[in-house]
Amino acid sequence: MLDVVVLASGRGSNFAALLDAQQSAELPIRIRALLSDKSAAPALDIARAAGIDAIVLAPRDFADRAAFDRALFARAAQFHPGLIVLAGYMRVIDAAVVNEWRGRMINIHPSLLPKYPGLHTHERAIAAGDATHGASVHFVTAQLDGGPVIAQAQIPVLGGDAPDTLAARLLPLEHRLLAASVDAIARGRIALRGNRIECDGKPLAAPLHLQADGSLPAVG
Repeated sequence: MLDVVVLASGRGSNFAALLDAQQSAELPIRIRALLSDKSAAPALDIARAAGIDAIVLAPRDFADRAAFDRALFARAAQFHPGLIVLAGYMRVIDAAVVNEWRGRMINIHPSLLPKYPGLHTHERAIAAGDATHGASVHFVTAQLDGGPVIAQAQIPVLGGDAPDTLAARLLPLEHRLLAASVDAIARGRIALRGNRIECDGKPLAAPLHLQADGSLPAVG
């Protein structure tokens, strides 16, 4: 059983999806805590309703970003997580803190990385005239949205898509992608070795693609 701590800044839909998968025994994990930088984040209410520790630290209470990050991750470390999941956590994390958790922290990002790191990914995909859009789960490194990509899910960009409609169609796949990626890590299928991902004991040459049944394929 893999102990997990989740960081979220907003509504917590990806956190809720992980929690649902844990509660239905689909994932061999135990979510120990939800940490947030926003006291009004709905994700905190989801955690409290599930009896999970919901913890808020306010960035304004610290001298700088590095001090805040050290305090936040020190609090997370008290739960002895084997994995930290950034699920809609909207702050850039200090590089020194990131390096302490290298290989034990993942993020879900709403684009087909390396396309569109950062914000406003749906708008950027539409403006670029992309035929496909999607989401990526990657190991977190000091480079913003630049860590090795574990897996992706993609959808077509339709002619009438606006950013909100594109985001709404993608969201259910984000949930399934995150759950599948956490499952693969929890079962020992996925690990970061140096700068490369290994899947099923073999180097991963390209991100895995989410299958129709919500799983990630084996590496042949």
